[in-house]
Amino acid sequence: MSDENRTDDPAPYYRRHVFMCTNQRPDGHPRGCCAAKDAEKLRSYLKNQAKKFGLDDMRINGAGCLDRCELGPTMVIYPEGIWYTYRDRADLDEILSVHLKDGGRVTRLQLRPGDDPPKEK
Repeated sequence: MSDENRTDDPAPYYRRHVFMCTNQRPDGHPRGCCAAKDAEKLRSYLKNQAKKFGLDDMRINGAGCLDRCELGPTMVIYPEGIWYTYRDRADLDEILSVHLKDGGRVTRLQLRPGDDPPKEK
C-alpha cells in the first residue's frame, strides 16, 4: 500500500505544524542565516500570537537549518508543505490570519522551488 493511500495511520497530533528556521552561522557566511534576521524573536512572537488567538491545535517550533538560507528567514507549514519567507511581525500576522487561522495562502510571501532571494523592502 502506498503512503498516500494508508488508512490505518492515526490522526495527526497537530492540525498544523510550523517549523521556523532559527539557525545561526558565523558572521559573514556567504549563505547568510536566519538567526541574524531576528528569527528567534519572530518565532517567539508567532508562537505567542497563536496562543493569544487560541490556536491550540497547532505547534510552532524553532528548527535548525531548513537549507533555504538566502531566502530567510524561512518557515514551512505542514501538513500542507507550504514554505514562506517573512521579514517582520506584519508578515507573520498575515501568515497567522490567512494561512494558520483561515487555511488560505499568502502568495506574496510563499516560496517555491527555484525561487531567487527576495528583493529588499
